[in-house]
Amino acid sequence: MVRDLVKEGAVEALKKCFSSRMEFGTAGLRAAMGPGTSCMNELTIIQTTQGFCCYLEDSFENLKEQGVVIGYDARAHPPSGGSSKLFASLAAAVFISRGVPVHLFSDITPTPFVPFTVSHLGLCAGIMVTASHNPKQDNGYKVYWENGAQIVSPHDKGISKAIEENLEPWPQSWNAEEALKSPLLKDPYQEIHTQYFKAIQKHCHHRDINKSSEVKIVHTSVHGVGHTFVQSAFKAFDLHPPYAVEEQKDPDPEFPTVKYPNPEEGEGVLTLSFALAEREGASVVLANDPDADRLAMAEKQESGQWRVFTGNELGALLGWWMFRCWKQQNSDAGAVKNLYMLSSTVSSKILRAIALKEGFHFEETLTGFKWMGNRARDLLDQGKTVLFAFEEAIDIHTNISHNIKTSLLYGYHISKNSYFICHDQDVIRTLFERLRNHGGQKDSYPVECGRFAISNVRDLTTGYDDNQPDKKAVLPTSSSSQMPKIKYYTELCAAPGNSDVAHLRKELDDLVDAIIENFFEPKKNKLQPKPE
Repeated sequence: MVRDLVKEGAVEALKKCFSSRMEFGTAGLRAAMGPGTSCMNELTIIQTTQGFCCYLEDSFENLKEQGVVIGYDARAHPPSGGSSKLFASLAAAVFISRGVPVHLFSDITPTPFVPFTVSHLGLCAGIMVTASHNPKQDNGYKVYWENGAQIVSPHDKGISKAIEENLEPWPQSWNAEEALKSPLLKDPYQEIHTQYFKAIQKHCHHRDINKSSEVKIVHTSVHGVGHTFVQSAFKAFDLHPPYAVEEQKDPDPEFPTVKYPNPEEGEGVLTLSFALAEREGASVVLANDPDADRLAMAEKQESGQWRVFTGNELGALLGWWMFRCWKQQNSDAGAVKNLYMLSSTVSSKILRAIALKEGFHFEETLTGFKWMGNRARDLLDQGKTVLFAFEEAIDIHTNISHNIKTSLLYGYHISKNSYFICHDQDVIRTLFERLRNHGGQKDSYPVECGRFAISNVRDLTTGYDDNQPDKKAVLPTSSSSQMPKIKYYTELCAAPGNSDVAHLRKELDDLVDAIIENFFEPKKNKLQPKPE
């Protein structure tokens, strides 16, 4: 590929490939597959794994006894020869060359299998080679710590430093073929498949109803890894198997039937699912992203229209359902004091409202399941019960039909989230600096937005929070650069009993308009709205 680019005189493309190195962060790596230090390829995978291996050697005395697990999805990039399976094999070769046992899945797996394996087998770490729902040319490298959660700082900085110190490939790192014959290599596929679907059955509270249910469900894995595993999950719960969307059932790295393989994009990704549901008389559609760690859901309304639900709506309902089931099984009134639910700071606060009424604990974390996973593990280690956690980005979906009942009990929570796109870092910097230096005064934040008063400001880039006595944010801060997507998350939390939904929605719409007009100034800043 590099020779072709040189032959073509593609100077800009070569610069893009070689002028920078992929940055290893708490989400690991994610980039296009291709040549050069800025892309995912055999060399950069070896370099990354060598650094990670050295960091683990320094962190765990028992690394050579406990070992690591490596899983992968079905992504492949014929032009560069890269694929998730190849990258996983090379990562295994690096660890085996250092005498570290590797549990390498012999076939594609959903992402949740990797952290489950770390916890189930008591391993030091896990790697999942996947780019989740990114475009087809991308791949990624997710890293899990011994607690089964993705890493958080300072591990990312330590691993990044170790990568820089181990850029030259070790003699055995390229030899994936030999590594696959090593006695240090084990295949956990069958055991984990069995144990995972055994473990999830503790959440099956109404098996008899499941057996007799006549609800017809359609499922799509959107050309990813999910089909086999979703069928197994339905079987574990004694549910009738869902109808699979034939055109999207099998893994295909080209994702031929969708523009983006992301269920978060909504109806466009679900077109074939809706068509199958109409043919089969199904009223529910489920969709996984390609590595099967996100789930979208839609339900056919009485009007005949399909409604795709948000993560906030369905996170609320699943949280409510989980608490309801827990309450039925726990007669001890004091047990609720030991119970926790979590969600990220940009997600709906409906769990907080439920917690206040029902008496359990609610905590919010930074955005991303890595934060919720780590906090959940901390609480579990303290002997607490963590019942449920969710994030608004379609990580959880379920049936909306209980929404009115839930809202009347705990108050309507109505959300409106979207984003603008801006590739000019100077414009983004100016936009945020204007908020931090409101009215030309340094370190002064706005006190109003149109007709709406601002009661509290929390800035997790600078660590400022005027709700705290010392004005310092409790949640971790990050001064990393702002991203091209400038997102906004809004929610109106009404008091229980206030059921004038039209008025509440109008109030939220007015607030969003005020935020866009006063803070984003899209015309002046030439911001592109979210594509429809």
